[in-house]
Amino acid sequence: MNAETDAKLIEQGRLLFAGDWQFIWASPSIETLPPMQGVEVAFAGRSNVGKSSLINALTGRNALARTSHTPGRTQELIFFQGPENADFRLVDMPGYGYASAPKVKIASWTSLIHNFLQGRSNLARVYVLIDSRHGLKDVDLDVLKTLDKSAVSYQVVLTKADQVKKAELEQTIEEVRTTLLKHPAAFPQLLVTSSRTGAGMPELRAAMVRLLGERS
Repeated sequence: MNAETDAKLIEQGRLLFAGDWQFIWASPSIETLPPMQGVEVAFAGRSNVGKSSLINALTGRNALARTSHTPGRTQELIFFQGPENADFRLVDMPGYGYASAPKVKIASWTSLIHNFLQGRSNLARVYVLIDSRHGLKDVDLDVLKTLDKSAVSYQVVLTKADQVKKAELEQTIEEVRTTLLKHPAAFPQLLVTSSRTGAGMPELRAAMVRLLGERS
């Protein structure tokens, strides 16, 4: 990939996410999922990793996805529709790990996520969000194994990079890259982002544009 191609993808990504993005659907169960249409990408991660903030930063909208300081706030699969000509959706998945909810409820979210990953043929990629301050945890590794088994293409995105010292961030990046070598289903490129500063957003948008091109 040369610099000219990268610049073109970044500009296409800017235009795509500058378009009209809307909330269209919330699914508390596999039976209530919207009909499969176009291309979908999903965002997975531990509770409070910053999924909603990332979606808001991507689309340039402060309140498209709900954000909360209470882990486990997102309890459904939340769908956002992109511009009509793009036929592209973002899916905000329930956070895994700690959540301020009964264990029975958490188990139902886990089942919902697992069934969604295995049964959604138009799901082009899952972006697994990892907090730069904490790196990979056991619960993240369990999710990577689930994705490996589901044969879903996935890519790791580090969040909150602005809240970590440079040396610590570089160490976390190296540790995550080393771990991903053991997961052949993982997309090799690691994306490093900050929803607060916008760092990494152009590259993440460009990655989605490239994905759309591959699926068209």
